[in-house]
Amino acid sequence: MLSILLSLNLSHLGLWASGLILVLGFLKLIRLLLRRQMLARAMDSFPGPPTHWLFGHALEIQKTGSLDKVVSWAHQFPYAHPLWLGQFLGFLNIYEPDYVKAVYSRGDPKAADVYDFFLQWIGKGLLVLHGPKWYEHRKLLTPGFHYDVLKPYVAVFNNSTHAMLDKWEEKAREDKGFDIFCDVGHMALDSLMKCTFGKGNSGLSHRDNSYYLAVSDLTLLMQQRIESFQYHNDFIYWLTPHGRRFLRACQEAHDHTDQVIRERKAALQDEKEQEKIQNRRHLDFLDILLGARDESGIKLSDAELRAEVDTFMFEGHDTTTSGISWFLYCMALYPEHQSRCREEVCEILGDRDSFQWDDLGKMTYLTMCIKESLRLYPPVPQVYRQLSKPVNFVDGRSLPAGSLISLHIYALHRNSSVWPDSEVFDPLRFTPENVATRHPFAFMPFSAGPRNCIGQQFAMNEMKVVTALCLLRFEFALDPLQPPIKMPQLILRSKNGIHLRLKPLHLGSGK
Repeated sequence: MLSILLSLNLSHLGLWASGLILVLGFLKLIRLLLRRQMLARAMDSFPGPPTHWLFGHALEIQKTGSLDKVVSWAHQFPYAHPLWLGQFLGFLNIYEPDYVKAVYSRGDPKAADVYDFFLQWIGKGLLVLHGPKWYEHRKLLTPGFHYDVLKPYVAVFNNSTHAMLDKWEEKAREDKGFDIFCDVGHMALDSLMKCTFGKGNSGLSHRDNSYYLAVSDLTLLMQQRIESFQYHNDFIYWLTPHGRRFLRACQEAHDHTDQVIRERKAALQDEKEQEKIQNRRHLDFLDILLGARDESGIKLSDAELRAEVDTFMFEGHDTTTSGISWFLYCMALYPEHQSRCREEVCEILGDRDSFQWDDLGKMTYLTMCIKESLRLYPPVPQVYRQLSKPVNFVDGRSLPAGSLISLHIYALHRNSSVWPDSEVFDPLRFTPENVATRHPFAFMPFSAGPRNCIGQQFAMNEMKVVTALCLLRFEFALDPLQPPIKMPQLILRSKNGIHLRLKPLHLGSGK
């Protein structure tokens, strides 16, 4: 009798649970439909490319050549067009400077529909924070990017680059092309480890290499999740093999960061270690974070520390890896500009083998070439915002609060109404005279406005030192058998790597 009652109760409980799941699912669907209606109505006045009934534009932007597809849409629909990832996530995709200014001159928060996917990995750091908390963290972190802090990093960039170039000497002897992207990534991570954590000159350990692989995996998984609407729900995503792989990579990255923070905190308890840190030639990013206090004298919590370190590590090494790699590709593609840059840096360096802080301001032509490569191959090709208040655009159209914005930096930088012959590599676009007459929101490799990239000077300094040393040691040529295939992840990569042929020069390199 008891077993019959128990089975009846269990069956009733199962029915109740099933009913509750159905009701919650129905309510979620109603909420999604209402939100879709709101987003679609907001973009009524913006025509755009046709959408798939289920996937929206997601299938198009997952294909090879999707970046240039968006550029073709930009020609077809001036200013902006709707961009749907599935049926429930819709952005106004903008790529015209006045439209960009209308949004990015304000401090609207990052779009939670995209950037909440970052939370499991980088936590609530500067990238995803908004409001007073963002302002407080930005203020605490700004001293870490003062030029007095950045100056000694030039020596770090020199050392890490020389180590990479020594490896390339070995590879160049084989007289065939090879993929530079991974080597540049390891070099950028090595530099960042030293600038962030005060690592010594021994290079990357096994643990550091595992961290590099985890971060590479996370950026790929993140982009795939953004583009795949079936992965947008957390509950469903964590049940998939894709989601479990993401969690494993997160754990690997977090374990690395936590261990480094624990070691540094322990070192600060030791008087001798504390004296060593104070006597170092420069403070690293972690020193500055550990010493940062708000106006009430309160330090960052352990969770906030990890979030800011993980944010800086992600944004600081992947973006410069992309920027440096695509620059070297441009140099191989345009040998006349490569020669001119090499002549300039040879003259600056003289008989020295490493660059100093004061040299960076003299690299005029190299800097113009770097900027032109950042225009054609922006490291972060697309960023997202959510409007906290309505916006009125220059052509009279508008969007209400709550609307989602996608800034397509790749399409902005190839907007032919702003950049004549936009597909042509022309460093002279960045002479002071040409810059002065151009719209201030036409070139945004580091975003713009109050939420621009806090580390842009760090990134530019690293790119100058690394690329200058590369050009002194090698002549770069294309590998005709393996042209790069542009692939937008969180950063701009190549699907098959960036394969170049290198010829050692031994000019002014101390070799």
